[in-house]
Amino acid sequence: MIDYIKPGCPYQNAYIERFNRTYRDDVLDLYIFNNLNEVKQITEDWIELYNTERPHDSLNDMTPLEYRNAA
Repeated sequence: MIDYIKPGCPYQNAYIERFNRTYRDDVLDLYIFNNLNEVKQITEDWIELYNTERPHDSLNDMTPLEYRNAA
């Protein structure tokens, strides 16, 4: 059985909603894109930054690399 999120209920999937908000704040709201390739390139660069250099609240304000090395 597939469970769907009710419209207007973002708290039912907080992880995705948090990621979407971060992506919107860090990428979508900062740029005026000229084409889809530009969106893809900026997104790839942002994902690399997000997954390696950006501190995460859920990781005690460590970057994912710092957290992995501390474990």
